[in-house]
Amino acid sequence: MKKLLVLLLGLALVFTFAACGGGGDEPAEDTPEESGEAAETGDFKLGVVLVGDENEGYTWAHMEGIQKACESLGIDHTDSNQVVWKYVVPEDESCYDACIDLVDQGCTLVITNSYGHQSYAQQAAAECPDVTFISMTGDTAALSGLPNFKNAFNYTYESRYVGGVVAGLKLQELIDEGKVPASAIDADGNYKIGYVGAYPYAEVVSGYTAFYLGVKSIVENVAMEVQYTNSWFDITKEAEAENALIADGCIITSQHADSSGAPSAAQAALEAGTTVYHVGYNVDMLAVAPDAALTSAQNDWSVYYTYAIGAALNGEEIDTDWAKGYADGAVMISELGPSCAEGTQEKVDEVIAGLIDGSINVFDCANFTVNGETVTSFMAIDVDGDFVGDEGEAIEDGIFHESTLRSAPYFSLRIDGIKELN
Repeated sequence: MKKLLVLLLGLALVFTFAACGGGGDEPAEDTPEESGEAAETGDFKLGVVLVGDENEGYTWAHMEGIQKACESLGIDHTDSNQVVWKYVVPEDESCYDACIDLVDQGCTLVITNSYGHQSYAQQAAAECPDVTFISMTGDTAALSGLPNFKNAFNYTYESRYVGGVVAGLKLQELIDEGKVPASAIDADGNYKIGYVGAYPYAEVVSGYTAFYLGVKSIVENVAMEVQYTNSWFDITKEAEAENALIADGCIITSQHADSSGAPSAAQAALEAGTTVYHVGYNVDMLAVAPDAALTSAQNDWSVYYTYAIGAALNGEEIDTDWAKGYADGAVMISELGPSCAEGTQEKVDEVIAGLIDGSINVFDCANFTVNGETVTSFMAIDVDGDFVGDEGEAIEDGIFHESTLRSAPYFSLRIDGIKELN
């Protein structure tokens, strides 16, 4: 059993797991399946290519999701005859080599978890038509024309929006209590908030816009700054970006980056007397930021993995593009921190119910502008991509419909009120 590093994940007291490969640990002993009768696994063998390991929040979430799915389906994820794990695989030819090695080991389903793995997984899929490949968070499966190449994502923008609501309620509390310093208000009277982003990809833009709109649903006059790290996981760069935002007066911050660098920096600043609160990503950040952390946007990848691995076990076709959200339990936020404003849980419950029943739409075009204008049309997908039932138009009835033309986010509009600093 490996312990999650407290510095990075803050989950050592809550989660433990049996890891196979990558660390030389002996496989854990078999345990009874909680779900009852185990499925017939036959010759099925799963291969998993991961950009990180248990010490990196994004990868840990995928590992946990695969483990939970395997347990529910009667697959022993600690048995290398059933599941082969490959950890810390770079986003280069190493991914292709890892995929081919898994095929050579007899894997019939291969999953890669990083966007940067996609082209290499697609190459392997083209060469190995009898093996199904899933590129998580990818966006080229439908366009590839390969029947054995799949993409999947979650409606992460929904949990980012809810996280923004949590942050907005805290900001309103600070305003009401007169605790907002002058440095946190810009020349136009907007309250400054910040965001640590990995890359200027649509995935990140969609997420930070959803967070901003969540805050804005509570406090109308907010302006957000985005600092990019150009890395999915770099604890030092993420802390530096967070500190730069704090130094510029941002009183609320969030992140689309995979370490605890940003919330740790927020906690240090709060302890030093600067008012700042943070919404994390992937994992609960309370262990590293017990006072500064409000909540984290999270994914429950087991929802997809249970579906996809189960389909493969049963010889069924896996959807080329798959995406789900709150309605299917695929996204959530972590436990609310003690610094959250009074009444936050009740408001969160209300907003989640609205997302599920459709009365709340995160990207309602009435709630944002681009260059001062309401957006009425956005061709999100190449119409020659043969997406059944669409012509590439993302906006219908005044709503930007994210992750419906394909699973991966394509909201790449730079809306008014948000400034990318680098």
